[in-house]
Amino acid sequence: MGTIDIIIPVYKPDKSFFTLIERLEKQTVPVNRIILLNTEQKYFERLIYGTSFLEKYRNVYVTHLSKREFNHGGTRKRGVQKSDASIFVMMTQDAVPGDEHLLEYLVKPLEEEGAAVSYARQLPAEDCNEIERYTRAFNYPEESRLKSKEDIQALGIKTYFCSNVCAAYDRKIYDELGGFIKHTIFNEDMIYAAAAVQAGYKIAYAAKAQVIHSHNYSFSQQFHRNFDMGVSQADHPEVFAKLSSEGEGIQLVRATSAHLWESKKKRMIPKLYIGTACKYAGYVLGKHYRSLPQKMVIKCTMNKTYWEQTGRIRSSERIDATKGYGKSEDER
Repeated sequence: MGTIDIIIPVYKPDKSFFTLIERLEKQTVPVNRIILLNTEQKYFERLIYGTSFLEKYRNVYVTHLSKREFNHGGTRKRGVQKSDASIFVMMTQDAVPGDEHLLEYLVKPLEEEGAAVSYARQLPAEDCNEIERYTRAFNYPEESRLKSKEDIQALGIKTYFCSNVCAAYDRKIYDELGGFIKHTIFNEDMIYAAAAVQAGYKIAYAAKAQVIHSHNYSFSQQFHRNFDMGVSQADHPEVFAKLSSEGEGIQLVRATSAHLWESKKKRMIPKLYIGTACKYAGYVLGKHYRSLPQKMVIKCTMNKTYWEQTGRIRSSERIDATKGYGKSEDER
């Protein structure tokens, strides 16, 4: 087994972040380095003030970014550039290893089945509501699966499904494919996975590799999140145009509604439908964002700094990139 680095974008971490690091250090396979890409230094320093965090975890390396610099694809790409491990694992700060075997099971498909990327099963947290709990079970079933180009007809868009909440990557293949897209509002994991599949590689879902991760989003949060999802799909027709994700969404709503009815939680069905309407409205608006006024786009998005970055990139397209005038490090 080669060396393994963990790469985690961080923003406004709370004390649960310590639990994440502790559990990563107790894995059955050793972690070489934990690379943190922290947005806004003051929040991280506020968390670790008065602790011996950096002294205790000598393999933790922190790079501080401004909020203006963060980008889902570019920031993760920057983290990978700081790693020389043969396998790197992308995680989010709110995902906690389910047990000490997470990394062991997560990297196995890379080593034994030649997958380009392997992603973990996400289990609901204790405070997770019933709708989100069922959604986790629907999207992350008990059975592992290896996906390839041959599965597109049967699985459709789910062939490309992958989640950087917790996913392991073969570094050699990653470099060959050019890595994560540099500038994207959402779905950097699926965009990469689609490129891997089209190049003839496989995507592994490792059900035994488990992290605790769930959200109880409000209706407005669901709207904003799905608006950004729609934007990413509109910006990447090479991935999403031929394989619609709407059919998968309809299937999920029907299955969740049936589950709530059968489990005698019918009172939650109206909440399901309202939440679905918010998601769909955000998604449709996002897919047609180019037709919307800029002010409306800013009101709809969850990631306002992305549009500031987009504006800077467009305004500096004619600038000599080799000299970097007007461009940030990630934009060059």
